[in-house]
Amino acid sequence: MEKIINSFLKEVSSRNQNEPEFMQAVTEVAENVIPYIVQNKIYYGQNILLRMVEPERVLSFRVAWIDDNEEIQVNRGYRVEMNSAIGPYKGGLRFHPNVNLSVLKFLAFEQIFKNSLTTLPMGGGKGGADFDPKGRSDTEVMRFCQSFMTELFRHIGPNRDIPAGDIGVGSREIGYLFGQYKRLKNEFTGVLTGKGTSWGGSLIRPEATGYGVVYFTEKMLENQGNSFKNKKVVISGSGNVAQFAAEKCLSLNAKVLCMSDSSGYIYEKEGFSKEQLSHIMEIKNIKRGRIQEYQKKYPKAIFEANKKPWGIVCDIALPCATQNELTFSDAKLLVKNGCFCVGEGANMPSTPEAIKFFYENKIFFAPGKASNAGGVAVSGLEMAQNSLRYSWSRKEVDEKLKKIMADIHKSCLEFGSEKEYVNYVKGANIAGFVKVAEAMLAQGVV
Repeated sequence: MEKIINSFLKEVSSRNQNEPEFMQAVTEVAENVIPYIVQNKIYYGQNILLRMVEPERVLSFRVAWIDDNEEIQVNRGYRVEMNSAIGPYKGGLRFHPNVNLSVLKFLAFEQIFKNSLTTLPMGGGKGGADFDPKGRSDTEVMRFCQSFMTELFRHIGPNRDIPAGDIGVGSREIGYLFGQYKRLKNEFTGVLTGKGTSWGGSLIRPEATGYGVVYFTEKMLENQGNSFKNKKVVISGSGNVAQFAAEKCLSLNAKVLCMSDSSGYIYEKEGFSKEQLSHIMEIKNIKRGRIQEYQKKYPKAIFEANKKPWGIVCDIALPCATQNELTFSDAKLLVKNGCFCVGEGANMPSTPEAIKFFYENKIFFAPGKASNAGGVAVSGLEMAQNSLRYSWSRKEVDEKLKKIMADIHKSCLEFGSEKEYVNYVKGANIAGFVKVAEAMLAQGVV
């Protein structure tokens, strides 16, 4: 089996040289899915996984725009349309300096499985640009978004490819992108998700990824006869996902001890109150400031500059910042300090070495493709509402989200249950693969 897996990875690697993030994602899936393929004759010999790792289409384009100093800036834009076997391409847009083809291909590949797990009819895609919105004026962000969409609009549509937000792309950016699409196409359609509720957006969409990771983690705890009540929770990040993961943890009577950004982390020994969390949201969402500013109002809090929070003693860790933020040494520190459950809120935030260590120590670990699928799940619900020209209540959307996360957990149990342990990575990979593979087989060699 090892020889078959290595042969597959060697072939994929030869086609995707200098793309470490993409190969990391492919390797994790291959190690779980290839043994399943070999054991099931319906898939064996069809090169299904080899077809899955090859994008159906990759778009790369120049984005030229003028800054506030009237200087011409040039960025590179991308859209990776990975797989449309079960529905139109669906996945976010990321605006960040580290965006490159490897990062977007890994995200698009992960999106195939994540979207499949939701059971909604959505294929996998991802896009973005190496543009950094931090420090830019609203006018500069608008000019960039309009230039970006002027190229992208011809490749997307409500039945073709439906982008959403991601890192660096929030409600402001979605608004500018949608406005330009509407102007260019002269039509109002549900081509983007994450829109404002007054113009086609869904309630709960901003909260969905953060709520979803907590709902999934809650199911893991319930499966062990446990709960969030009085548990010490460490959260990395302070963006959209981290904020609403913290909010939901507090509603379940957990103690959220810290949040972070690229400058360091803030630590509240007794856990954040709802008022303190609201202040963090104000700093990050309204002032667009740094987490350290929290100390000005709450001087008793501890700020650790340029450090990650994984040394804090906790029961549950929710990495919600970015890929590969939680390393092998971080995993050892978490386990040493008593952490028994990890739920990924970001995309692939744990390194392979860290995941292996969690598995060896029987730590309950939820991979991002399962635990952070809440965001794209509610995006799918937003697409449905746009098609119906109708909107559901906050309670209705939240109930649908909670059920979807429970169903994803059930799928992971079906394919990942082992003796006295659940391998959620294996469960998520195989469950996500099966639905897409069956659709690809039915549709022929395309």
